[in-house]
Amino acid sequence: MCIVDAHEDIAWNALVLGRDLRRSVPETRQLELGSTVSQHDGTRTLGLPELLAGGVAVVFGTLFVEPARKSYPKPHTYTTAEEAHELAWAQLDYYHRLADESEQIALIGMRAELEAVLDSWKGGKPQVGIVPLMEGADPIREPTEAEMWFGRGVRLASLSWLAGSSYAGGNASPGPLTDDGRELLGVMAELGMILDVSHLAEEAFDEAMDRYAGWVVASHANPRARVPGQRQLTDDMIRRLAERGGVIGIVLYNAFLRHGWSKGDPKTVVTIVDVVAAVDHVCQVVGDVAHVGLGSDLDGGFGAESAPLGIDTVADLESIAPALGEMGYGEEEIAAVMGENWLRLLREALPG
Repeated sequence: MCIVDAHEDIAWNALVLGRDLRRSVPETRQLELGSTVSQHDGTRTLGLPELLAGGVAVVFGTLFVEPARKSYPKPHTYTTAEEAHELAWAQLDYYHRLADESEQIALIGMRAELEAVLDSWKGGKPQVGIVPLMEGADPIREPTEAEMWFGRGVRLASLSWLAGSSYAGGNASPGPLTDDGRELLGVMAELGMILDVSHLAEEAFDEAMDRYAGWVVASHANPRARVPGQRQLTDDMIRRLAERGGVIGIVLYNAFLRHGWSKGDPKTVVTIVDVVAAVDHVCQVVGDVAHVGLGSDLDGGFGAESAPLGIDTVADLESIAPALGEMGYGEEEIAAVMGENWLRLLREALPG
């Protein structure tokens, strides 16, 4: 069974927090004992050894840069489009360096590169393939510049993060698409780039779905029917994505899986059963299993203590499969959720 995780902030963790993906999780945890990193961003869950041990063959590696704000100031934030551009370009450089320096990591931008990664798992020398995903489009200084990012390997992009962008409103800053956002969608469609609607404000989501003719996904988003809030997808949004052939990646953040969960509260325990319930909700809404997968967002501002019991590292993603079986899902359906749905979409959407 091939596992695909459609959302990991690998480059951000490396360049902002100093977390080298090539280190094992225990090694990073030891280095971070008592540090402000572990205290604020949580206990590390990602490492190349764990990805390989858990059978995670493909991840969508984000280019994520955060707009500057007063709370918890960090490096790697931006106040201008030029700063956003430089920071995201450094993250893309990081992915290229990882692939150049490690035989166990490859970048995926073409169908043949995807198949080569998948074949590597059959030959005894498995690789983890990284598909670059831009989370929030502010690094694109003007819409036509999307062509340059695509040429360097970015295959998916979202218009906004929660704080909104020059292109669209975000889930914490409602608003429509801007004129530049509408133009950017046109450029992305011409390039064949995949649109990620995660974090879009509902008004922007509706317009983007009406306007965009290309592939549309939600790399990391959960059902709002289970956990209320603008960050989650309504059932109507889920249906619209499915009608377009899209896939929704379930996030493994406890606050998105169980309503009322709060860190450190022993009364509200989140388990892998809650992950399966989120998966099952999407399947019940759309009537099949073809439009849901994983978009864990592990180490995306939260750590192991904020992930479901049983998910200590990324290697534990494989434990979701037997839980789906206990829910009554068959072998092919489980494989679809764990990775085949994302692979189907990539095979159709990536350049030949």
